Amino acid sequence: MKKLVVGLAALAVFATACGAQGSADDSDTIKIGGNFELTGPVSAYGTAESNGAKLAIKEINEAGGVLDKQLDYIELDNKSDTTESASIATKLATQEKVSVIVGPATSGTTKAATPAVTRAKVAMITPSGTDDGLTLDDNGNVQPYVFRTGFQDSFQGVALAEFATTHLDSKKAVIIGDSSSDYAIGLTKSFKNSYTGEIVADENFTADDTDFNAILTRIKDKDFDVIYMPAYYEQAGLIIKQAREMGIEQPILGADGFSNQALLDLAGEENVSNVYYSAHFSLNNEEKNIQDFIKAYTDEYKTAPDAFSALAYDSVYLAKQGIEEADSSDPEEVVKALEAITDFQGVTGNFAIDENHNPVKSVFVIELQDGKEVGGTEVAPK
Repeated sequence: MKKLVVGLAALAVFATACGAQGSADDSDTIKIGGNFELTGPVSAYGTAESNGAKLAIKEINEAGGVLDKQLDYIELDNKSDTTESASIATKLATQEKVSVIVGPATSGTTKAATPAVTRAKVAMITPSGTDDGLTLDDNGNVQPYVFRTGFQDSFQGVALAEFATTHLDSKKAVIIGDSSSDYAIGLTKSFKNSYTGEIVADENFTADDTDFNAILTRIKDKDFDVIYMPAYYEQAGLIIKQAREMGIEQPILGADGFSNQALLDLAGEENVSNVYYSAHFSLNNEEKNIQDFIKAYTDEYKTAPDAFSALAYDSVYLAKQGIEEADSSDPEEVVKALEAITDFQGVTGNFAIDENHNPVKSVFVIELQDGKEVGGTEVAPK
């Protein structure tokens, strides 16, 4: 790696152990909740995170559990729906009485679940909710029960702007972003604020769009050297395909929403060259704990992990560390311990939790050629 430094009604329940009812510390097991997008528009993210979480639960239980207790994992499908996510957070916290909730995957479903976990005083760790505002309220105060293991959109935008300038030698950029997504809006804002070149076009679409030829026709003959595309894989894959078929060959730069096999399936691997995206995790990292995780995940699911499965895997291990350092499964004690973590070592990086409940960690910008990961650049926070 090169290094660059810059400033659900419940339909599915997975249980690895049979838990008894009662208070957290009195139970024979420790309950961990999973609130994931197992169906619906972003189910690829939720399913990957579910797989990562379940692998971590399995490993922890096989190694003896936490505080000499097995973990009882209760996972519910939020259907990629904000209302369902809020309902599930309430159910997990107040009916199932979990010690920690892992998930949801997206910023919108995480934001929707926040009031429920706040009322119940149960920590929620989102693996991939990257909206800056998730861990802060409207007044800029920290949300006391919301944590994350992924980096923030503002850092992604800054890192990608710096990468475009220093690595791609970009002086003129086109932006094609999702105006219906808080995620994409935040990424667009931070990129614009950091990019030192000229923005020659700023095009928008909404999440329901599938035909992007009008946008691509408008930009095709403009003078630019990179396309910045803050979007989820569903739209990004189609835009990449249609752009390449139209003869637009400039590099395409995206964020962590690109990190899914579905992007390649939608775009066609032959169209995915000179594509770069910010990621939490790289398959090419040779560190032993990362290669051990890749092997374990591949053995379990017969496919390689992606960043989302890696983030959820780390989220469960972060919950484990919080419970161990609290020496208690009481939810409020776990929250205090999570806030004090300074030395978490995970497959998506080693980090401390800062005062706003965010991890202090690096970004990897992954390069794709012919649909294959061929390299990457580490971008570390100043």
